[in-house]
Amino acid sequence: MNENLPPCPDCSSAFTYEMGALLVCPECGHEWSATAEAPPGTDSEKVIKDSVGNVLTDGDTVTVVKTLKVKGSPSGIKAGTKVRNIRLVDGVDGHDIDCKVDGFGPMQLKSSVVKKA
Repeated sequence: MNENLPPCPDCSSAFTYEMGALLVCPECGHEWSATAEAPPGTDSEKVIKDSVGNVLTDGDTVTVVKTLKVKGSPSGIKAGTKVRNIRLVDGVDGHDIDCKVDGFGPMQLKSSVVKKA
């Protein structure tokens, strides 16, 4: 018995074994792929929503809902600024939108400060 194999997703048996590319449970007979990251029927994609709850997708146009301070800029990004062609990313510190803002250049924004246009 290999200590690194996961338990059976159906019956939680610890006696799983490898058979080729599959993992097999001898107790319930369940077979599953060893490379499967999520069980069937679960959505592994993260859904990103704007400040009012609309689901965002790549290529959307959004509007900034509050004035944002930008380091090195005296004015910052004013509320109501439209940002076109956003890209959703796994950013750091909650910044999950990658975009280019006119007059400021490329930057990352938080989805909590934008609204889908």
